[in-house]
Amino acid sequence: MTSSATAGPGSAAPIPDQAAAQRRVLRVLVASQILSGAGLAAGITVGALLAQQMLGSTGLAGLPSALFTAGSALTAVAVGRISQTGGRRPGLAGGYLVGAIGSAGVIAAAVLDQPVLLFLALFVYGAGTATNLQARYAGADLAAPDRRARAVSTVLVATTLGGVAGPNLAAPTGRFAESIGIPALAGPFLLSGTAYALAACVLALFLKPDPLLLARELAARQPADGASGPGRAQAADEEVPGSGGLMLGVLVMVVTQLVMVAVMTMTPVHMHDHGHGTAASGLVIAVHIGAMYLPSPLTGWLVDRYGRMPLALASGATLLAAGLIAATAPADSVGLLALALALLGIGWNFGLVTGTAIITDTVPLATRARTQGMVDVTIALAGATGGITSGLMVSAAGYPALALTGGVLSLAVLPAVALSARKR
Repeated sequence: MTSSATAGPGSAAPIPDQAAAQRRVLRVLVASQILSGAGLAAGITVGALLAQQMLGSTGLAGLPSALFTAGSALTAVAVGRISQTGGRRPGLAGGYLVGAIGSAGVIAAAVLDQPVLLFLALFVYGAGTATNLQARYAGADLAAPDRRARAVSTVLVATTLGGVAGPNLAAPTGRFAESIGIPALAGPFLLSGTAYALAACVLALFLKPDPLLLARELAARQPADGASGPGRAQAADEEVPGSGGLMLGVLVMVVTQLVMVAVMTMTPVHMHDHGHGTAASGLVIAVHIGAMYLPSPLTGWLVDRYGRMPLALASGATLLAAGLIAATAPADSVGLLALALALLGIGWNFGLVTGTAIITDTVPLATRARTQGMVDVTIALAGATGGITSGLMVSAAGYPALALTGGVLSLAVLPAVALSARKR
């Protein structure tokens, strides 16, 4: 794959064609995201339950989510910095490998019944979460400005297959784990560790050319050949001003992450406390994970077609509806809880795709990976806050109060969008 331009004497060597390279990059990212989606969802399904079982307390059941979200914050910085200097391939592959090590640590902690080791391993396991999200930026590196949201969505939707399969494999992997002497609730981490390791191998072997490095090379050659490319001026979306666009993109993703993690983390615990088994909670989480990623192609098209602001507003409204339904749903109604978690996932999807497009529009290519890593740190810290406070709030006031509070917090997106519109 080379560009169609003819290289004359003394000219630069041919480089891969941008469109062809983008198609290859997306194929490799899709394959790795399917695997990593299974690893991510499997751990989410039982992490809180495993902590509750080992500690005998609901109040700290949100701590696992907070820990692997905090771990993802640290990893986001590392992946961003590695990607900035060496490209997306070493950053993403290394992140998934660390996530696999964390999964092995969780299994060891469950076998040894060591809560301290469990929490340390969950922190390391968070590397997989950060890397799964960082991969969306790689999908946008070579995308044309008016197709960035769709490129991001293509990477996100690939997580759906693994994300839906992972929770539904919680019960079978639990039975398999018991058959080899491992506690049942640690079984899904066997799946997550294997999936993360395979995702790392796929990226290390096949993510060539590296999308970020190629984008830089294309941008460097623009003055010579006049071609348009990913490094041109960020004028794709005139709705979003420079620094204001960066802050708006961060706010949208922070709010959606905070609300989503808080409600999602405590839903399996809420169901377990009211007599539902692992299969029922796994089904609800599978619906939630599917709703987080499955609408991505439609979301990407809507963002590219109608702009960033309308979808940012839709994110806040959808999360509010999710909180209201979760707060009022009877504890024995799996259907209503599944609906609430589905809306929670859709609202998160709207916010993530919109915020990612705004960030990519705003940040210059020269500092893109490092800035994206720092943005994801903020998002991860918001998720950690939601995770650790969710258990405390449920213990003090109940699950309905948590869900209602999350819905109200999602309205913070609305004044930010209105302020950005006035600045335009």
